[in-house]
Amino acid sequence: MAERNLDFDTVIERKGTNSLKYDFAAENGMPEDILPLWVADMDFRVSSYIQDAVAAQAAHGIYGYSDRKESYFEAVGGWMKSRHDWEAQPQWLVNTPGVVFALATAVRAYTQPGDAVMIQQPVYYPFAGVVKNNGRRLVSNTLIQDEDGRYRMDMADFERRLTAEKIKLVILCSPHNPVGRVWEREELEAVGDLCAAHGVIVVSDEIHADFTYGKKHFVFAGLKEAYREISVICTAPSKTFNIAGLQVSNIFIPNERLRKKFCSELAATSYRELNAVGMAACEAAYRNGGEWYEAMIAYVRDNIEFVKTFLKERLPEIRLSETEGTYLLWLDFRELGMTTACLEDFIVKKAGLWLDGGTMFGGAGAGFQRVNAACPRATLRLAFEKLERAVRELR
Repeated sequence: MAERNLDFDTVIERKGTNSLKYDFAAENGMPEDILPLWVADMDFRVSSYIQDAVAAQAAHGIYGYSDRKESYFEAVGGWMKSRHDWEAQPQWLVNTPGVVFALATAVRAYTQPGDAVMIQQPVYYPFAGVVKNNGRRLVSNTLIQDEDGRYRMDMADFERRLTAEKIKLVILCSPHNPVGRVWEREELEAVGDLCAAHGVIVVSDEIHADFTYGKKHFVFAGLKEAYREISVICTAPSKTFNIAGLQVSNIFIPNERLRKKFCSELAATSYRELNAVGMAACEAAYRNGGEWYEAMIAYVRDNIEFVKTFLKERLPEIRLSETEGTYLLWLDFRELGMTTACLEDFIVKKAGLWLDGGTMFGGAGAGFQRVNAACPRATLRLAFEKLERAVRELR
């Protein structure tokens, strides 16, 4: 059986499908005709192997309680080994309906109300939410942006806050959303050595691990044995294979004590069996989705190059942070000289675009916008032509 869904150019109508991205503009205070490039799901049809697995599950006609068998781990673990050179063990795997769900579970499992949890803003906005909404104290080790626009960790500040703020847990974003960094081994080891020395747990969100461009993603727990003992590695097929709506994530916790604490907190939520359709889709994705993935990542890489060229030639006022990973673009609008409110108004009302405003990722995101580039080239071209027209009116 051959992969059938390798056409990424066709624009697929998503309105009328209860799509969060396309069907809820009015509910979010946006014009109905706005072009959405915000939430991180792709506008591509999934691998035909996933479609077939979901169809077979549906055709059976009984959707009872389900759980994973050995073949499930073989598919998931096989992908981690072949793609990321990390050999996980079956007993390390815990399933949750999503990575954010897992982050919140870890915060409750490993910290007490009032404890300090550190993140690195600007960062995926639910990080702050799972800390504050669970009554923990949020601390940000804010990333530093160099003159060339590339971000790096402020390790002096990291170490100072680790001790001064009595940090209990660090949530790492690797690769980093939204700034697009794929952390080098040395950067991750700087974090790991400090956290291991101070007994700080690292919850590493690696959901974008499969999106790297000329860089190698390092599974945090695989770098040193000491890190394995303090790590919770959060993965999912949702970004790689565009199945976020099927709600299945794979969380690896090598340390038995940490795993038991996590599972105890998970039990307190009364979450038990996996989504049956999501489980079938995940196994099919990791077992048979490689051809689709390779074609998709090549297409997204070309999309990123298209945007880089477009900005250089037609919109030099807007700078793109170097995208080493993810399919999310971090655009710097600060040269336009607008306040945060004015920029948001400009993007929506003048350009007709629904993007993710930078301040939702933390104060360091002021003047930035996040753009989802995982869409047909025609959609991306339309979006940037709309943006170009809006900027031209300012000149």
